[in-house]
Amino acid sequence: MSMKRSLAAAIALTLSSSVMAEDPMKIGFVYVGPIGDHGWSYQHDLGRKAVEAHFGDQVQTTYVENVAEGADAERTIRMLAQAGNDVIFTTSFGFMNPTIRVAEQFPDITFMHATGYKQADNVGTYLSKTYEGRYVTGVAAGLVTESNVLGYIASFPIPEVIRDINAVYLGAKSVNPDIEIKVVWANTWFDPAKEADAANAMMDQGADVVIQHTDSPAPLMSALRRGNWGVGQASDMREFGKEAHLLSVANNWGPYYVEQVQKVMDDSWVPEDHWGGIDEDMIQIIGLSDRLSEEQSAAVNQVIEAIGAGELHPFTGPLKDQAGELKVADGVTMTEQELAGMNWFVEGVGATLPQ
Repeated sequence: MSMKRSLAAAIALTLSSSVMAEDPMKIGFVYVGPIGDHGWSYQHDLGRKAVEAHFGDQVQTTYVENVAEGADAERTIRMLAQAGNDVIFTTSFGFMNPTIRVAEQFPDITFMHATGYKQADNVGTYLSKTYEGRYVTGVAAGLVTESNVLGYIASFPIPEVIRDINAVYLGAKSVNPDIEIKVVWANTWFDPAKEADAANAMMDQGADVVIQHTDSPAPLMSALRRGNWGVGQASDMREFGKEAHLLSVANNWGPYYVEQVQKVMDDSWVPEDHWGGIDEDMIQIIGLSDRLSEEQSAAVNQVIEAIGAGELHPFTGPLKDQAGELKVADGVTMTEQELAGMNWFVEGVGATLPQ
């Protein structure tokens, strides 16, 4: 009887240990927009699904969409921490300070914040080098424009948006010395009506290529209606206006998310500031229009290859600001730290930064 009880206890202990060992790692994601935006948040959610597909029953993921930057973000991040998530990805610039504050209260949870610059022992940062894709966009736009006027729908005056406007202009200027760029500040990441209004306002001012730093396909659809060009943001947007679609600059988060989750599982994760670009396929140029000539397509693809090979960096001097002051010396390439804090427009950009 005693032996039977001991055997039963051993079996129970083994089963209990097995169940504990198989408990999935809980992973939370916080999105600034809806996963149906067909842009930024949609692409992050594809990354979440890639984690599920790769790890299967080893993970349990959850997400919260449409989270406003600020107090709402902090409440949401804290809620995910209190719910027992082991890893939390916060995917918008305005989530930076809320992430840091919650991470201080939950030192055993791993946090990763997209597009920010503040790290801690349990907080890493990551972003895609969207400026590489924007430079390619500028080259393509500079080749196809007939009015020599490009329109850029900007969300907020944060370093990512500022450097991407600069990159579009520099890329366009490299192939078209007569280029102009106009900027409208939408003050939103996702608002299809406002985005469409901004696109139409710029086209009314002569822009025949519309580039967006907002997340709905509304600007591309507006460009289609008026017979102009549009550029997809964060995801492949061809289906919303193929005839108008010049290209899409898409983010590919899945491989990075899988890698980071694996590191946490292996207990090898350390906080870092990761910048991923064309070279590692975190930035993808998708759907270059077949309306371009062979020479135009070849020129665009040559730039993509040069950036991917490290032979071309969009922010290599000489670069001056709008006042004509030399900011980057001839032959010098800006560091990631300098790019992370970019708060000035290059000479020639026809826009002002909101105060």
